[in-house]
Amino acid sequence: PIAGVRVGRVQEKWILNPTFQQLPYSDMDVVLAASKDSIMMVEGGALEVTEADMLEALTVGQRGVQELIAIQEEMLAQNRAPKMAWKKVEVAPAIKARVDELAKGKVAEAINQKEKHTRIEAVELVKKQAIEQLIVEFPDNSKDVKALVEDTEYHALRSQVLDTGKRVDGRGTKDVRAITIDTPVLPRAHGSALFTRGQTQALVAVTLGTANDVQRLDSIDDAGETTKSFMLHYNFPPFSTGEVRPMRGTSRREIGHGNLAERALQGVLPPFEEFPYTIRIVSDILESNGSSSMASVCGGSLALFDAGVPLRSAVAGVAMGLIKEGSKYAILTDILGTEDHLGDMDFKVA
Repeated sequence: PIAGVRVGRVQEKWILNPTFQQLPYSDMDVVLAASKDSIMMVEGGALEVTEADMLEALTVGQRGVQELIAIQEEMLAQNRAPKMAWKKVEVAPAIKARVDELAKGKVAEAINQKEKHTRIEAVELVKKQAIEQLIVEFPDNSKDVKALVEDTEYHALRSQVLDTGKRVDGRGTKDVRAITIDTPVLPRAHGSALFTRGQTQALVAVTLGTANDVQRLDSIDDAGETTKSFMLHYNFPPFSTGEVRPMRGTSRREIGHGNLAERALQGVLPPFEEFPYTIRIVSDILESNGSSSMASVCGGSLALFDAGVPLRSAVAGVAMGLIKEGSKYAILTDILGTEDHLGDMDFKVA
């Protein structure tokens, strides 16, 4: 079983599941879901807290989860439905051996391309050729053949990182991709920045408005109308990943990533009384290969400085990854899209 809790801290005291009235006074707002001994998901924001504080918040949350799981287990002991019987269908060893012989080595070679699209094309070509040949040899097992061939990329990337410490683009586990920054880039915007990290690029613009330009909100959290003087909007057009598809309004992913980057920058903004302007940031992703939301955080911080906003400090963000097999594990800094897809964790830190 799993459970979820919210963790806050008011006047140096930890609070499990703080109320809406307590949250404005909390310097941390962390939501986590966990099992009895493992954390599954973390999402939250804070006002420039230390790494030790963050770890303590996770520990407090884990203890709260364990209490909830104990209640679940007590209920399950009283009247638990029998578990459904299931047995994994085993693939014939001969098919596994042929897949390894035809695809394993070639896929391991194909994934080690520095350029994203070159890597994808090389891997897909190897898979296609292997599947075509194997279906001729095993016409009655086409589904098993396709599944095993698809799994070769998953196992090749993970075993390479765990055994050699080398990633598919040639970096080590702690290496960050090359970063370039251009600011300002848009002459008519109050502030702008072009932030590039590897093959991920964000064009970020800042516009300042008067107090009359605040966003007006009518939400279920607060009685009456509320206002918002800081907004960050994130756009992820199809061409950023080489796709061609219709653009039919903002997606849930874009709303979520925009909210993530907005929370990362919110904590260092000056009080409205000291800087009485409405601030709107728009981040347009021009190219994406991992962690475009954290590129928006970096670009947003730079664009705010370019606009003359007196931030308390600069903010940067990076996506951390994990690959774990048994007792062996590797923590990856600044993950690629492939490492996000085939790895075990995408943990964004700003």
